[in-house]
Amino acid sequence: MSKVYYTSMHTELQDSLLDKFGRLIDAAGFESIDMNRKFVAVKTHFGELGNLAFLRPNYSKVIADKVSRAGGIPFLTDCSTLYPGKRKNAVEHLDTANLNGFNTISAGCQIIIGDGLKGADDVEIPIGGDYIKTAKIGRVISDADMIITLNHFKCHELTGFGGAVKNIGMGCASKRGKMELHSTGKPKVSEKRCRGCRKCLEACAHSAITVAEKAAIDHSICVGCGKCIGMCPFDAISVEMNEALEIICRKIVEYAAAVLSGKPNFHVSVIADVSPFCDCHKENDIPIIPNVGMLASFDPVALDKACADLAQEQPMIAGSRLHVNSNGTKPDDIFGCTHPGTKCNTTFEHAEKIGLGSSEYELIEIK
Repeated sequence: MSKVYYTSMHTELQDSLLDKFGRLIDAAGFESIDMNRKFVAVKTHFGELGNLAFLRPNYSKVIADKVSRAGGIPFLTDCSTLYPGKRKNAVEHLDTANLNGFNTISAGCQIIIGDGLKGADDVEIPIGGDYIKTAKIGRVISDADMIITLNHFKCHELTGFGGAVKNIGMGCASKRGKMELHSTGKPKVSEKRCRGCRKCLEACAHSAITVAEKAAIDHSICVGCGKCIGMCPFDAISVEMNEALEIICRKIVEYAAAVLSGKPNFHVSVIADVSPFCDCHKENDIPIIPNVGMLASFDPVALDKACADLAQEQPMIAGSRLHVNSNGTKPDDIFGCTHPGTKCNTTFEHAEKIGLGSSEYELIEIK
């Protein structure tokens, strides 16, 4: 049974949330990790531009300061997005992080985008899973000596909830990795958005793209690397999310296993501003439940299960996207209710099957 440490969001005078956050991490055994002269990747989410539910950089600074005091070399990281937005390449991603308050002073360390300038700098890590044979992971994250995840626990339209496992598995994947996770298809061009600028043509290493007045992709040649998505300045290229939701969950679990394989790792989650959507959305809507607390563990699966259980126990916030059952009671699965069709237990079942972690946990409260 894995140990998960928990503290509430309540504070006393002269005792801030960040003080409690630091005590939580220490109690969970953070100081037992040998970090001396090691590169420590702190995997977080900077939030899409316009989103206000993401975790403030103050949390990451507590972690970065502790890593530095232990002799480690911390850096904050995330990988580029697959969808068109303000984080689809390293330059725009860093601009968004800065606008959302993340910089070397506020975060306590440098910020490095994990999969390079255009989302194509990755490493193939063998995993031999049921769905994934080699995971395509951002090179910077793969090169790190240790992984720490700082997770905003919230709902997610594909997986039911987003926590540590998703932050690792989806968040550390390069563009072609994210394509493998989301879809069995290839990129497509929106004729309405395409301007015929030929930037995608320059990006394609396989001559799968032709441009007359508009770009066109030959799917018999395309290998699905996703470089054209990152290169398009008009967000005219995207990929259909056409994979079954349960399969996406299992793929994410296998990617997470690849990222953590052979590396010391530690995980922290904050259950606050539990928005109905991922922080990848520029909108976040009102939370579905009240703020709950902060949790830490060496086991990302146990951590996610504890977060899910605590979230399920909370009262619903009136007017949120979480709706009561027809008889007026709270649903048995608040995530499946918020996003019908999602089955969050798939994550725990597959994670235990492949040995990523345990959904059995002991919850230890820290004051």
